Amino acid sequence: MKSKDPRPSPYPDRRVPMTIMLLVFCGFSFYLGGIYFPANKLQKEDVSHALQLEPIEPKAVTPASLQVEPIEFPECKCCEDRTPCTDPMRWKKYSVHKLAFMERHCPPMLEREECIVPIPFGYKTPIRWPNSRDECWMKNVPHFWINDNKPDQNWLRKDEADEKFRFPGGGTMFPNGVGRYADEMQELIPGMKDGTIRIAIDTGCGVASWGGELLDRGILTVSLAPRDNHEAQVQFALERGIPAILGIMSTQRLPFPSSSFDMAHCARCLIPWTEFGGIYLLEIHRILRPGGFWVLSGPPVNYQNKWQGWNRTVEELESNYEKLQKMLASMCFKLYNQKDDIAVWQKSSDESCYVQHDNPDVYPPKCDDGTEPDAAWYIPLRPCLVPSQGFEKIGLEATPKWPERLHIASERVSMIPGGTSGAFKQDEKKWKSRVKHYKTLLPVLGTDEIRNVMDMNTVYGGFAAALIDDPVWVINVVSTYSANSLGVVFDRGLIGTYHDWCEAFSTYPRTYDLLHLDGLITDESHRCNMKYVLLEMDRILRPNGWNLPSRDTPYTPTRRLLGPLWPTSEPYKNRWQGWNRMVEELESNYEKLQKMLASMCFILHNQKDDIAVWQKSSDNSCYDEHINLISTL
Repeated sequence: MKSKDPRPSPYPDRRVPMTIMLLVFCGFSFYLGGIYFPANKLQKEDVSHALQLEPIEPKAVTPASLQVEPIEFPECKCCEDRTPCTDPMRWKKYSVHKLAFMERHCPPMLEREECIVPIPFGYKTPIRWPNSRDECWMKNVPHFWINDNKPDQNWLRKDEADEKFRFPGGGTMFPNGVGRYADEMQELIPGMKDGTIRIAIDTGCGVASWGGELLDRGILTVSLAPRDNHEAQVQFALERGIPAILGIMSTQRLPFPSSSFDMAHCARCLIPWTEFGGIYLLEIHRILRPGGFWVLSGPPVNYQNKWQGWNRTVEELESNYEKLQKMLASMCFKLYNQKDDIAVWQKSSDESCYVQHDNPDVYPPKCDDGTEPDAAWYIPLRPCLVPSQGFEKIGLEATPKWPERLHIASERVSMIPGGTSGAFKQDEKKWKSRVKHYKTLLPVLGTDEIRNVMDMNTVYGGFAAALIDDPVWVINVVSTYSANSLGVVFDRGLIGTYHDWCEAFSTYPRTYDLLHLDGLITDESHRCNMKYVLLEMDRILRPNGWNLPSRDTPYTPTRRLLGPLWPTSEPYKNRWQGWNRMVEELESNYEKLQKMLASMCFILHNQKDDIAVWQKSSDNSCYDEHINLISTL
């Protein structure tokens, strides 16, 4: 996807000695991320009470015992909920037009902070799924704006006695409960019941109660919300164990391929759908697959009965609704169903509707600027209709129902270099075997101890597919500089996003239980400064979070498909000839890796053959020195 990013990379090619590069490879692959205790804010005698985490048994040496010169990383100055690319402290630098200041604006290299994000005082091990859907610890997400300003809408309630936030399932358009709201929607869209609709996006998601409700109905939702005055909507969602990312419909495309979602939803999400030439409706059109549904509840739907409560005149709302209807019709949407406050439109899969847009005098015209339909990383929104990619079976009616679609290679597999149905099947088989082996090393994988998972460098989504029967959800990340395979991931009924790992991810701190890597080091280390990638992984992993590495060099016919293919453990003594390295070099790098991880308070959790698993320590004594070693990076 390199051709899809119009911006030149700010990371020029670097010539790095092989030894240092190998160290970078090893260190990054098994960095499990950690929460570093704010020693400058907590007295030693208070540390043991500051965090309430489930203990783990230390099995590694401490930093004090290592003869290695450490580098100290201070705590980040700004906050415990630091989001580097959506930082409110930098909003004034950007335009208020279309709320562009809330989009991704990553700091330039010279302004990047090398720091550890502190954690809230009193942080506890998150409540496990499925109980987490209904409650979370107050001190884990200490934000009170929603509770104080929207108590009548039942987004959440503060329980002072138990120190919890409780989520009764309310929302602006469903104060009486999201369950009843979803029932009404299913009556309007029968495809929500039979597996036709599998993947949805909720724009302006609040605390993601709609997405959480649909999980029990077999529908996986990407909940999307910006960092705004509501305070930490996405952080609440992820703390609950519901998929969500930071994002806003403003001036740039959303980070998803075209024809990806089966359904899009807006419950009074305050997006100005009819302004700017309907540019946001055009983006919904781009990401919906043909035959997909757009659901709108709230103004101006049912304006005849609700206008007085919306503090707008009936004439204004009527005009706005007529304009909305006209715009949607011009984009080949048809009103599918409507009842009370909910209206449903369906994107046409009839190509004849789009022929008229070949005429440049018809609005909106077809996009003819050469921008690929799937290009979605810092790509400006355009007032034009994105043409289809010409696939015959990409429409919702032609897509196999869930769960059959999980195991079927879609037409878009042909877009991937070397992609075939056979390669897809081989990948699926490979990841079933690997995940089975992972679980022997990490028994908590597949239990309620791990809920939020990220595959940082996926191809077909095979790792996520192998976990489909476990109580986890996986966001599949496809690099903006790799082959465009994200459409295939969506086609099989999984969720994901584009991302450039030279930048911070669109999430809050402490939001993922497990990060999985497969080839990310080889793919990205020539562009990205691995020190910042390590710090980013530390930011987004929860305390006691895990990292599962995988291969990072090409496989050979004699090497099994179950583990990493670089020197992660003592088997380097048995594998060195296959790695084209001298055994002395590998031994030296392995010793450095062990020392580096120990200095970061990582603990060797388990090891077998070519796989080693480290866990972030929650042992307070390890963090008292507040030392973090990422030297030589």
